[in-house]
Amino acid sequence: MFLLRQNISKHHASSDAAPRTAGRKPNSDDSKRQMRRKPSCIENLSSVDRIRKHATRHLGFSTLSLAMRGLEETPDELWELQELQKLNLSLNALSALPSGLGNLENLVILNLWGNELLSLPPEIGRLGKLRVLFAHRNRLSDVPEELGLCANLEVLSLANNQISVLPNSLSELRKLTKLNLSHNRIQHIPACVYSMRSLVFLHLANNRLENLADKIQELVNLKILIVEQNSLHALPRTLCCLTGLELLNVDFNELQSVPDEIYKLRRLEKLACHPLDKGLHIVHNPLVKPIKEVLQGGLKGLYNYLKPA
Repeated sequence: MFLLRQNISKHHASSDAAPRTAGRKPNSDDSKRQMRRKPSCIENLSSVDRIRKHATRHLGFSTLSLAMRGLEETPDELWELQELQKLNLSLNALSALPSGLGNLENLVILNLWGNELLSLPPEIGRLGKLRVLFAHRNRLSDVPEELGLCANLEVLSLANNQISVLPNSLSELRKLTKLNLSHNRIQHIPACVYSMRSLVFLHLANNRLENLADKIQELVNLKILIVEQNSLHALPRTLCCLTGLELLNVDFNELQSVPDEIYKLRRLEKLACHPLDKGLHIVHNPLVKPIKEVLQGGLKGLYNYLKPA
């Protein structure tokens, strides 16, 4: 029996138990009544209607949260709730999801973060209305090609997993605006990422990157690029074509210099220190002279130094 069922059945069993009168021993009729009540709680919970009662309407969406329930597997009946639009299964102990996930074709937001998932089922590709997928802090080493069929996906978080590559099919995620791949095992930015032209936010911190490809210039809508805590030795000149960049974080890399054209990134505005500050983050790099000294005068000083006369 699922932990969810056990927890709720215990709660109902204790609340349904008949109060005892002081000094009175329970008779056989009392015991029979309690025995009849306990199975009824389990039976109710295992039904689709019982689970449906936990769903709510939030901001107009049919929402069900089973977060932090200690679930090691999901109730079979869950996958019959085809009206669900938001499903939260975060912070459980799930290691797998069944193919029934594909039945929830109305899902808009799926929250799976903080589990033990080793993979995502290929049936996830049937979730054509899905716009947000949180699958960070799991044990994923890859993602299914079918995820590329979720053409309406706008936000995808796969951070804190064991991913080294992504399937080329994800190049079809043309509406994706936010992609978080931080804290993985990525050595090269997956080719499919360069086709995600709607990206505004790209987080690749704490990976194994040694370079950024010239194709980075194709992400013309990018405003935030975070590649701190990698092993970058240089930045491509084409990065400076991303004139919409407002935050560029290259802290804790192996950079000795910056492209001469970096002065074109006017929206960076300042040298930034706080992680959430807009601007250029470039501390803890082995910058060489004269760049190191010029940066002491701030970003404006750098731009004036690099900009042609």
